[in-house]
Amino acid sequence: MAAGKTVPTTLSGHASRRNRIPRNHRVPGISWRRVALACCIWSFLSAGSIYASNLKPETAAAFDRYIAATETQMDDAMHADRFLIVDRLPEPERRQAYEQLQRGEPFVEELQTRKNDDPIPVPGGLIHHWAGVMFIPKATLAKTAGVLNDYAHQPEIYKPDVRVAKLLEQHGDTSKIFEQFYSKSIVTVVLNVYFDVVQIPMGNTRSRSVSRATRIVEVENFGTPNERERTDGKDHGYMWRLNSYWRIEEKDGGVYVQNETISLSRTVPALLAWIINPLTKSIPRELLIRLLDDTRMAVLKRATQVGSNGQP
Repeated sequence: MAAGKTVPTTLSGHASRRNRIPRNHRVPGISWRRVALACCIWSFLSAGSIYASNLKPETAAAFDRYIAATETQMDDAMHADRFLIVDRLPEPERRQAYEQLQRGEPFVEELQTRKNDDPIPVPGGLIHHWAGVMFIPKATLAKTAGVLNDYAHQPEIYKPDVRVAKLLEQHGDTSKIFEQFYSKSIVTVVLNVYFDVVQIPMGNTRSRSVSRATRIVEVENFGTPNERERTDGKDHGYMWRLNSYWRIEEKDGGVYVQNETISLSRTVPALLAWIINPLTKSIPRELLIRLLDDTRMAVLKRATQVGSNGQP
């Protein structure tokens, strides 16, 4: 897939890279070059406890500082009526972004929260911070929120990235959920993730939610009768922390749906940085585009089914 050029800019304390996605975008598969390099990477990732990487307290504390600074900037932007990330852009870029969304093209950015114009250091870890927006024509806030909160059907909607999803508890606008994530790019990674979710209604046209992972654990022996969560207290550091922020806004004859995701993983060994670093950019971006695409398709499909059944 050919993407438009990357444009550096600054949005409310974020250093960002904006990627314009063509209308006929397709999420690419793994190239033969990446397959050829897989053996080298696999030897590193599957080397067992030698390369196991525990989350250190200073790394977790740095992630918490990053989240606190980011959420403060999110609140500041919302209070200034910059609800979506495209609303933070200067004119005429903001107008161009909305035109892009109206054409059915997702708007995707890689972000980096800064404090006092300086990056927030994360010793021993890498933060992956991405945001994307998709426009769904003729959709409503209620029906879009209904799809996002339909945990029972998430394995169908977001296949193959979500294998299992369950609502564990719900008390008003707060809930606890479980999801099993599956990823097969260079290696197969399966993670069990437990979330606390808070829904934040904002009237008839806007809504937002915050999902914070309370526990992330790797799955061993995936696809076998011995499949189980790791209990040795060690992992490969694929994902240590995960926060996900959804925003929905109904306007312009449809719904804008936005996802902003911040995750924490281990650092990349210097020997393999030239191979892995590009993948730490491309893979999250591809997953985000697919997430938005799948959400749009599910909302449109549900609207068609409702119409054919004559139900409201």
